[in-house]
Amino acid sequence: MIQRDFDAVIFDMDGVIFDSERLVVECWVETAAKYNIPNIEEACAECVGINAAATREKMKLRYGQDFPYDEYKAEMSALFHSRYGEGRLPMKKGIKELLKFLKENDIRIALASSTREAVVKQELKDAGLLNYFDAVICGDMVSRSKPAPDIFLKAAESLQIIPERCYVIEDSYNGIKAAHSANMRPLMVPDMLPPNKEMEELSEYILPSLIEVKEYLMAHFFNLC
Repeated sequence: MIQRDFDAVIFDMDGVIFDSERLVVECWVETAAKYNIPNIEEACAECVGINAAATREKMKLRYGQDFPYDEYKAEMSALFHSRYGEGRLPMKKGIKELLKFLKENDIRIALASSTREAVVKQELKDAGLLNYFDAVICGDMVSRSKPAPDIFLKAAESLQIIPERCYVIEDSYNGIKAAHSANMRPLMVPDMLPPNKEMEELSEYILPSLIEVKEYLMAHFFNLC
């Protein structure tokens, strides 16, 4: 009988499932150039992993309360969706194989993304991935953004799995902090932000891609480590 040491895996979406974060920054850079917004890449880096409300607050703090963030965000989003909507958003290498392995072995799967529910579900549906997930928890479904643990705790509750039996796959500093605060087992797969000393301390392991994540989880599933 297999005695695995985990019962669920919770995924972030942007930068983990989809290679989307660099594309969002690309669209912000184009929008910023049009309106002479300085240091937008630095601003975007501060907002990786947090929800829309927290992002808006950070942008207002950086550029001033009269900064027309909502207008610029709408223009950036329209540019992004014109290029990458309707199933054109590139997926991270290994995601389908990882989800298939988890599903075939009756491991519960959740998504915990800071992005709005409507966007999350549409992007997962367009990619043919939505049906893999037993629960989808989004940034507009919790009151506090990452690095607070709320979104991961809600995901575990929806799966009916205790936090200590959940792995979390994250790319952002805020996501790793949130998973650690939730008493879960964070696996960092770096994307835009390289791992720093704090991430090394908070993560159970840092892996270069989802291919290695699958190998890591297989080893824990079959008690090979």
